Amino acid sequence: MQNTAFDQLICARWIIPVEQDGQVLENHAVGVRNGRIVAILRPEEIAGASAAEHINLPQHVLMPGLINLHGHSAMTLLRGMADDKALMDWLQNHIWPAEGKHVSDAFVFDGALLAMGEMFRSGTTTINDMYFFHAAMARAGLAAGMRTFVGCSILEFPTVYGQNADDYIAKGMAERQQFLGEELITFTLAPHAPYTVSDDTFRKVVTLAEQEDMLIHCHIHETLDEVNGSIDQYQQRPLARLAGLGLLSPRLIAAHMVHLSDEEIALVAKHGVSIAHNPTSNMKLASGIAPVQKLLAAGVNVGIGTDGAASNNKLDMLSETRMGALLAKVGTLDPTAVPAATAIRMATLHGAQALGIADKVGTVSVGKQADLIAVDLSAVETSPQFDPISHIVYAAGREQVSHVWVNGRAVLRERTLTTLNEAELKAKAEDWRVRILAK
Repeated sequence: MQNTAFDQLICARWIIPVEQDGQVLENHAVGVRNGRIVAILRPEEIAGASAAEHINLPQHVLMPGLINLHGHSAMTLLRGMADDKALMDWLQNHIWPAEGKHVSDAFVFDGALLAMGEMFRSGTTTINDMYFFHAAMARAGLAAGMRTFVGCSILEFPTVYGQNADDYIAKGMAERQQFLGEELITFTLAPHAPYTVSDDTFRKVVTLAEQEDMLIHCHIHETLDEVNGSIDQYQQRPLARLAGLGLLSPRLIAAHMVHLSDEEIALVAKHGVSIAHNPTSNMKLASGIAPVQKLLAAGVNVGIGTDGAASNNKLDMLSETRMGALLAKVGTLDPTAVPAATAIRMATLHGAQALGIADKVGTVSVGKQADLIAVDLSAVETSPQFDPISHIVYAAGREQVSHVWVNGRAVLRERTLTTLNEAELKAKAEDWRVRILAK
């Protein structure tokens, strides 16, 4: 065993590397050592390879783990609590009051673990989050084994977590210190939105991000009300205001970006901003259809996110990838908009590029970390198999995600969570439901 070539040898019917659009490797294998992809073996090389663990996936696609570029994991505990409402009604009259009563370190930890269990079961290996009680989110990421970007929310008004913008920033940066050096945990600055953050605070965020080499994660141009409100208050659209404050740069991950002019698309492309497209949440809240085809054509890096379970209501990146492709088609009346291969790239490599980790994850490539998922295409629902790329986007569902690895560690094996206890997750969720209904 000391001479074992690989820790794991994962043999799959199809591999979608994502490095080249449309590329599919048939009957190849991935060799993993110390959590890293060290070889991709051709069919004739597999028989002679040795490994501590052989994983045979005879009717499966092996591909990069999905990257959820925008989420609020702990809000899983508020799933289904306030549906079918406009964004500001939903926030101001339902979500923010509920959060004020219940959000705590324990709420965030339990809600994040529940979310991570759901995300693993739909093929997500990385979450770019934004919420409160950041140490709890980071602890959940470590407990689950998920690659976790912890967004430190910043607002001007008080919540159960902070009193004002300076308080939010100070607390977030203090919590960040506890997790420096943790490979799976990265903290980001997350000013909530242009309508909840002042000019002075945005300037502080830009300066701090540059000093500490941190990403910025912010809701921008989500609704027409937001855009029109900015025109009334600042006499300019939100993106123009943020550009003047220095926020637009490759550090920025702008969530939603639904309502954009051609000039704004060019501005975003010029500054290297990445966008987290949230098709299901945008549809459910009737926010609109983001101009994804135009953004991609302009060279903008567009990834995909689920948003929170309170506004989706699923944390299902396979479903989100499908919705992203379909919504682009119906929004442009162009069936060639966002083809399946492009949608997969958005859900994997584009997310990695936005987070600055494309050298580590996002493709099935030698030298990258083994953040991988397997999708079983043997079911009636995915037969016959003419094109596995098409099937991943248009036919497969999260129930067909069979295996998930993060850094080569199996967090889902044969549909069973290995780092989380499913019964405990459901019991905690029920406990919180009872508590929330009691108040």
